[in-house]
Formats: sequence, C-alpha cells, structure tokens
Amino acid sequence: MKAIGIDIGGTKIETQVFDDDWQVAARARVDTPRDYPALVAAVASQVAWAEAEADAVLPVGIGSAGLVHPSTGRMIAANLAANGHRFGADLDAALGRRVTLLNDCRALALSEAVFGAGRGADTVAAVILGTGVSGGVIHGGALRDGPTGTGGEIGHMAAPAHLIAAYDLPIYDCGCGRRGCVETYISGPGLVRLALHIIGQDVTTRDIAARKAGDMAQVWAVWCALVGEVLHGLVVTLDPDIIILGGGLSLIDGVAQDVQAAAQAAQFADITVPPVVIAQGGDTSGARGAAYAAWSAKHD
Repeated sequence: MKAIGIDIGGTKIETQVFDDDWQVAARARVDTPRDYPALVAAVASQVAWAEAEADAVLPVGIGSAGLVHPSTGRMIAANLAANGHRFGADLDAALGRRVTLLNDCRALALSEAVFGAGRGADTVAAVILGTGVSGGVIHGGALRDGPTGTGGEIGHMAAPAHLIAAYDLPIYDCGCGRRGCVETYISGPGLVRLALHIIGQDVTTRDIAARKAGDMAQVWAVWCALVGEVLHGLVVTLDPDIIILGGGLSLIDGVAQDVQAAAQAAQFADITVPPVVIAQGGDTSGARGAAYAAWSAKHD
C-alpha cells in the first residue's frame, strides 16, 4: 500500500487507501461534523479505519476546503468547522504524527497532473467550478506553491470590467470579504444569479444546463464569456500546456468546448489557447492528490 488520502468538504469526508499502483484499495465516506472537536475526531477515526484496512502505518494526505494562514497556521474556511483553528497542528496531535494538509483544489490539480488528464504536461492549470471557484498550478509534476499559499485562488480575482459593463451586471459581495470577485458570477450560485438578473427566472444550475440551447442560451453565453476571460488570464500569466476543469459545473455537457471557444475569443493576435479538458479522476482526484502529496513528502 502507498498512502491514505482524505478529501474533506463541507458535507462529506471521503477516505481512500491507495495500493502500489495508485488504485483505490478501500474507501469510506462519512458526513462532515459541524463542530470542530468532532471534525478532528472524525478524521482521526477515518485514519484508524484506513490503516486497519491497509494493515500498515501509511503517509496521510488531507485535501481540505479552505486555506491555511501562512503566519498563524489557522484555517480560513467559510464552510468548514475548522475555520479559525490550527487544523493541521491539531490533526498532528490527534494522530501522533505529521500529516500533509493542502487545499482540496490543489490536491485535485496534483492528481490530474500526475495521474489524469494532465499527465505528461509540463505546466498544468486546474480550474474548479462548483459551489466556489478555485484551482491549482502544477509545474514539472509538483505543486507550485508560494509564501502566501493563495496561489490558485482564481475565484477571487476581480471580474472582467468590460463584461460586467457590457451585460449590465451588478457588483456582488463575496464571502471572502471583497466585492466583485469573479466567483460571484461563475460559481454554481453565480450562474443562478446570472439567470435571475438576465432573464428574471429563479432556476437551478440543472435547469440552466438542460436549457442552455433554448431559453437559457443568453445566460449560458454570458457565463461562458466570463469563464473564458478567467482562462484567458491563466494563459497570459502562466502559459499552461493544458487547462483542466473540475467541480460540479464541469459535468455539464459540452462545457469544456464552450469555455475553450470563449477563451479563444478573448485571446489576442489569433494565438491558440491550450486544450481545455475535464478532470479524469472524478471524486477520486482530490483524495489521490492528497495521498500523493503525503507520499512524496515522505520520499523526498
């Protein structure tokens, strides 16, 4: 057995044990507790279960929603009971050894670069389009990280002013404390806001996806244009070999082709944008990336 990967979201904790070929040998899923001591205890319990399944003490990687503050070590996580707590340190104490803790979107990016759609590419950019918007950058098979730990938080870049003006869109408050973050338009809730503003209908993302070639065509076109500008920004700053989409909105039929076309329309001088593809690993990707990060740290 190689390692244990745990993916922690706002509603579920997914634990996976990976064998020597990085295939899932065992998996379990439990609800995410709503209070902090129970959350730490639940993760510790999942590690104990995984090691019993593996009959070995293995490296543990945890991909969690939120960020670790670079100075205090405390979590910034709006939808997790760990917000404001030293989650990594408390997990280390509960387990009696060091675990690898990283952002869940960075974990997905790492998994896709090493095992999935970005395998063999030098620079991989991942964009997660779901309840929130985030991502990660992998270069040379390793996570590109920096002193603030915020690299990949593309959802909190400012929305493109020319599109906000062209479509007469409101400026929304973001959960991060800023205003006008692109996440407030292109996340799942953002897509719903666009529909309400543009055509006056309060609908679900499923409704929009099902009707994007019909009465939701304008909403879909505006959403794609906004996402295309984000991808254009990644191209002109990172120049990645490939862009990988994950998250719930990436499951919409044809989304990769539509946003690639929008990114191409946003590009200048007819320079071709890189391929835009869907993550191959599904809900395995985050746990596998976290496990791989922990295994790599042990073998450095």
